[in-house]
Amino acid sequence: MVRRVAVIGAGAAGLASVKCCLEEGLEPTCFESSEDIGGVWRYTMEKEMERVSVYRSVITNTSKEMSCFSDFPFPQDFPNYLSHGLVLEYFRMYARHFDLLQHVRFQTTVLSVRKRPDFLASGQWEVVTEAGGVRESHVFDAVMVCTGHYQEPYLPLASFPGIESRFKGQCLHSREYRDEQEFRGKRVLVIGIGNTGGDLSVELSRVAAKVFLSTRSNTWVLSRVSAHGFPRDMVGTTRFNHLLDWLLPAALTRRIKFRKFNSWFNHTNYGLASKLPFCLLSGTVVLKPNVKEFTESSVVFEDGTTEENIDVVLFATGYNFSFPFLEESVGSAIDDNRSLYKCIFPPQLEKPTLAIIGLIQLTGSIMVGCCWSWLVSLFSGWNKLPPPSRMMAEVLKSKENLKMSFIGYVDKIAACAGVKPSVLRLLLTDPQLALAIFFGPCSPYQYRLVGRGSWSGARAAILSQWQRTLKPLRTRVLADTSNSSSSWCWMCLLALPAALTAGLVFSKYPWAGPQL
Repeated sequence: MVRRVAVIGAGAAGLASVKCCLEEGLEPTCFESSEDIGGVWRYTMEKEMERVSVYRSVITNTSKEMSCFSDFPFPQDFPNYLSHGLVLEYFRMYARHFDLLQHVRFQTTVLSVRKRPDFLASGQWEVVTEAGGVRESHVFDAVMVCTGHYQEPYLPLASFPGIESRFKGQCLHSREYRDEQEFRGKRVLVIGIGNTGGDLSVELSRVAAKVFLSTRSNTWVLSRVSAHGFPRDMVGTTRFNHLLDWLLPAALTRRIKFRKFNSWFNHTNYGLASKLPFCLLSGTVVLKPNVKEFTESSVVFEDGTTEENIDVVLFATGYNFSFPFLEESVGSAIDDNRSLYKCIFPPQLEKPTLAIIGLIQLTGSIMVGCCWSWLVSLFSGWNKLPPPSRMMAEVLKSKENLKMSFIGYVDKIAACAGVKPSVLRLLLTDPQLALAIFFGPCSPYQYRLVGRGSWSGARAAILSQWQRTLKPLRTRVLADTSNSSSSWCWMCLLALPAALTAGLVFSKYPWAGPQL
């Protein structure tokens, strides 16, 4: 019987874990190595060796309605895309509202997590911590590791001949970046064209003498803003679109997305942060292919071109995860999220009392409550996992990508937890809500409508999410001549037969695609 739970880390995942444990009557103790909550979202100008944090100018790439905890909406006057300061403020509000901080032990480092000698019978863990030079040993019935995947900077120096033996300039990882001022007047090479590489190239272009952005692969450059000025993820992440992706041939969906992405600007023309195309047009950022080698002060690219007088090489190459506190037999078996059952549980454990949370990468935000609801329902005995042999078999045959569909993954976990909403049932009992769930954003509130941990405010939160989206924009109110509410009603009426048909088909043939 699980009662005492150790939660490692007081970032987003750690706070949600503590809260869900309390809801189930468990006794969580959260260990946080720093002096405050927030994890990577707690920005400091000083570079901390033991903690990764965002850089000063970072803005979220998922909107507030799609990034909130499932029973705690962001304040309606918060902007739709948030600075790190507002994200941290939201975490503080969440912690105060649910009285979580009394369960957090700050400036306490977890040194080791090891199975107890009687693990086969009890499933218990021995957790050794250190605070102020004093070590303590604790016994817990379960452990939730909430340290995420932003841990150790990935610096692929061996892939770039000459960078260590010949290059005399400065080399650093994006983890060390705080703001653009130290790069003023310098010629900078940014390696990596993910979210961070694109953002930092744009920011550096304002002060650097020249910025070169090197990539070895293609990428899509998307705006945070979609049609009619709404957040892109709210418009695109819907159950209706998810169903279309399943129904239509993969080649056709790729073609549709290609045309949609290229409608903003032609990626082929650019060789590929929303301002990146302008920086390429104005020449403040120059896109380059993969690096071939470095000399003392220059870099040679695979297309044969050379750029001279490079002062700084900034690696935006991501992170490796590691769990140095886990005993070797457990930690060594975790290669990535694909080696975990449902991307959470090490399947080889005889007792499922260890959960790895936040290692997953989704096409949306991971701050969704049903994951934690399922976990604590397992710990409290309301739910059960398959035997280790079945979990191992599923992990071995799984072909999931490292980055997975938001709706596809979260729906699987929600179904396990018994909190996935039924569109078909709601069409019969609450058509307005059913249509909002099916055609509107698949926001986290959907997973608080039913089951254990349901929230009485979930329905209202779903039906009012567009108002909260528009609230921070309406600082200068104009007359609305679009009659949008009338148009929405007509669209819902026209869509109702299609939704009913889809619901009937999938209820009759549950194997025929994503359940509604």
